[in-house]
Amino acid sequence: MNTTIFISDLHLSEQTQPLTELFQHCLQEWQNNIDALYILGDFFDVWIGDDDNSEFIQLIKTQLKNFTANTPVYFIHGNRDFLLGEQFAAESGIKLLTAPKLINLYGHDYIIMHGDELCTDDVAYQQFRTQSRNPLWQMAVLSKPIAERRLLAGQIRQMSETRKNNEGKSEISDVTENAIQSLMANYAQSTLPTLIHGHTHRPAVHESQLNNQPFKRYVIQDWAENYGGYLAIDAEGVHVHDLKR
Repeated sequence: MNTTIFISDLHLSEQTQPLTELFQHCLQEWQNNIDALYILGDFFDVWIGDDDNSEFIQLIKTQLKNFTANTPVYFIHGNRDFLLGEQFAAESGIKLLTAPKLINLYGHDYIIMHGDELCTDDVAYQQFRTQSRNPLWQMAVLSKPIAERRLLAGQIRQMSETRKNNEGKSEISDVTENAIQSLMANYAQSTLPTLIHGHTHRPAVHESQLNNQPFKRYVIQDWAENYGGYLAIDAEGVHVHDLKR
């Protein structure tokens, strides 16, 4: 095996059956053939709480439970599924991680995260992000009936889509160099780690420097109706893979 897979921004929901099927196909291909799977946020298009027992959620939990019986799956929250908690983790077999997370794979260091915290020019979103990660805020939201939470999630998603359409692909929704430099400064060493994230839906490989030390930043491909992508890491480094239905 000696290969680890990273995915992000699948945005799975009851309305994305083709993507769900693509994910299930990938699980079948990866089962017993990789060392681990890392999901770096926005796995779900929206998450209203671990007590959501819809048929779709049950299906995903079953698929993950079967997969994690032999292969570990690690999960970092995104901006759409930040309410996903310990109950879902226990029922699906995944392991929750706190970002940014420094990991070592095959002798190399990697920093992994969703990436939304790096979009520091988007002040309004960062204010909401701070509020929505507050345990008291989350407790208040999760205490509401599921129907009310579903309505609230729809409103938040609609506001996000409206802002995205108004802004287009403006720089405000992308990561900032200052945020990247500030993050990497926390890991300054003889060889800088490689940074891996999703969120921006702008897959690319960036070469950067911190104090004249080079490092790479990989942005994972998001998934849509008829395409997707993932990163595979082995002893030789990071490999970019495309998925098509």
